[in-house]
Amino acid sequence: MSGTPALPAAEVLFGRMADAVYLLEPLTSRIVWANRAGWTMLGLSPEEVLDHSVLSLQKDVVGAPQWGDIAAVIRTQSPYVFVGRHRHRDGHEVPVEVVTTCFLLGEQEYFLSVARDVTRRLAIEHALHEREQQLWFALNEAADGLWDWDLSDDSVFFSPQLQRMLGYGPEEMRPLLGTWTGNLHPEDAPRVQRLLREHLDGRRVRYEAEYRLRNRNGHYLWVHDHGRVSDRDGAGKPTRMVGMLQDITDRKMVQLSLESLAASDGLTGLPNRRHGEDFLAAQLDRCRRQGGSLGLCLVDLDHFKRINDLHGHLTGDEVLRWVARTFGRALRRSDLAFRWGGEEFVVICPEADLDQAWQVAQRVREALAMQPRENRLQVGPVTASIGVAVYPQHGQDALALFAAADAALYRAKVAGRDRCELARAEDAAAG
Repeated sequence: MSGTPALPAAEVLFGRMADAVYLLEPLTSRIVWANRAGWTMLGLSPEEVLDHSVLSLQKDVVGAPQWGDIAAVIRTQSPYVFVGRHRHRDGHEVPVEVVTTCFLLGEQEYFLSVARDVTRRLAIEHALHEREQQLWFALNEAADGLWDWDLSDDSVFFSPQLQRMLGYGPEEMRPLLGTWTGNLHPEDAPRVQRLLREHLDGRRVRYEAEYRLRNRNGHYLWVHDHGRVSDRDGAGKPTRMVGMLQDITDRKMVQLSLESLAASDGLTGLPNRRHGEDFLAAQLDRCRRQGGSLGLCLVDLDHFKRINDLHGHLTGDEVLRWVARTFGRALRRSDLAFRWGGEEFVVICPEADLDQAWQVAQRVREALAMQPRENRLQVGPVTASIGVAVYPQHGQDALALFAAADAALYRAKVAGRDRCELARAEDAAAG
């Protein structure tokens, strides 16, 4: 190997390295020295490597002109990193990452290339890539849509499946946060955005919400949405958030239907006694915290047993349904009527004083006294006796209010029915 520099130190320093080391002559691409790994990595002998062109080893550099271009780059960008493939004696390829440095030894220019076998690394990267693809596929199948939010510019990636769910074609949904916020149901938006902000501020482990989202046709879908911050900057500020979204419209409709059934009277469609009592408890709690008054009217249909006896229970049921519809025409929007049981009903009048509660009761009595012509019912006038009590004059809790209203109702019955009576001071004391 004439012209080869004496490198006794190199033999010691590089002889046991796992990476291949080659000393090259830049103009000719000749290998003037190599360590043991330089030939054993390729299944070759020293004689098959030394004094041969590096082009004989490298599959991705072909011919002297290409080598000349690469050499020029190495001189200006030293160290130069190149990823390529070396030929193995057995015919297979060895993927390598080559780092080449240009230097002068005396007046002679040389390239020193360190080639690392990256077969294992590439295999790991390939496995990770496949696993990422499989995971992405699994997530995409498990959800109706995936989203990826870049908080730096409020850009959002909406997966194709999410776009299809909302009725959009490819590229039709603008990849911006405003596309999502603009389609939130107005009633749900404040709550959803509050939950999202609490997660971003670190007050919730993750963001999760059920809400209504408008699709392309203007209809609202019920969705279950959840996600987490995936990246933060050096100061701990969130920079990226990812999540998944599922269409739960069918399940939500069943749930809402069941909730409606659980809170409604099966015959009249009015709220049932349990729902009415819960509403009354909530309104009384509000009155205690904020002040104000509340009216309670106890309504009992007069001689209802006679209707059942003369016309049958089916007709009696029709009358009860007609009474329920009549409440809707007689009450204020804030009032709630519910069925107490049998032919008894309760009307709760939030923020009503004594005069206002009395007016509601009178409108109900007058509306019920009209001949029910719906469904051609021929039962004569339907009248009711009504007892009226008001918080806080007649009671501080629901039990006391009901007792006062019931006492007033009893006086209405005794006085001839088809009339309203106010609770008295002694009714409140007795309650």
